[in-house]
Amino acid sequence: MLRAPTRRTPGRQRAGLLRRLVRDRVLLLFAVPGIALILGFQYLPLLGNVIAFEDFQPFLGIRDSAWSGLANFAVLVNGDPAFLRALTNTLVLTLLQAVFVFPAPILLALLLNSLFSERIKRIAQSILYLPHFMSWVIVVALFQQMLGGSGLLNNVLRAHNLATLDIIGNSDLFRVLLTSQVIWKDTGWATILFLAALSTIDSQLYEAASVDGAGRWRQLWHVTLPGLRGVIILLFILRLGDSLTVGFEQIILQQQAVGRDVSEVLDTYVYNNGVVAGQWGVAAAVGLVKGLVGVALVLAANKVAHIFGEEGVYSR
Repeated sequence: MLRAPTRRTPGRQRAGLLRRLVRDRVLLLFAVPGIALILGFQYLPLLGNVIAFEDFQPFLGIRDSAWSGLANFAVLVNGDPAFLRALTNTLVLTLLQAVFVFPAPILLALLLNSLFSERIKRIAQSILYLPHFMSWVIVVALFQQMLGGSGLLNNVLRAHNLATLDIIGNSDLFRVLLTSQVIWKDTGWATILFLAALSTIDSQLYEAASVDGAGRWRQLWHVTLPGLRGVIILLFILRLGDSLTVGFEQIILQQQAVGRDVSEVLDTYVYNNGVVAGQWGVAAAVGLVKGLVGVALVLAANKVAHIFGEEGVYSR
């Protein structure tokens, strides 16, 4: 005789939840500092976006500043030249990073994974991880020492009576320089997830492909890349959330050398107009819209991933 499934009453659910909380109390206590850190530095500052709707004055504070409604968003609607220039530069750098920066860790992970010697692989990984731990101040200084007007490259060219190269401070090469700096600094560190994903691919799949006559390129296309597809899609969706963030520190350190026409992006626009020029409301409005666009891109990309049968950032 089949017994009907018992329905859990709200009282039983609360009792079960209480038991789990008591059981996991030590783990929950360990999580409290992290939760407090996220709430204090990630979510609580979001309340400050209210100044996007005010004529904010620091000496008056948020409560006493005059309410301006949507007036601060006029810079987005009316097409302020400085804002449009910053938006254009941001989109160009975003495209360059999507084409060149995002695939770089995948290619490097595939190269490292092809090394047969584990010792050489570990040494190479240690060397490639190192630039990630350098601040942008050090990275920019290193590039200036190597490629600047008085840098190592031009000194070598002068020693051999050759024409020098104008790289640092050249506005035409500024975007290429930024992209190369990001690749040099973060590519090695970004390979960690891809190397971890490569280690989970069953070696028997490669053996079966080899038996069927597949060479290294066919194995790469039919075994390796499908094994990395989930991680690639996940990281690409997360990257879309920061697609309009193209490196504030890196750019602000080099902005004076090339001028704001080619180097101004949304982040530096917010800084130059908010902190420097005192247009706090306009800067907050631009920053708020940038954040909302990032959220919308993540949600849309995650929905597309679900349509194609991928898990994405979160499940349906």
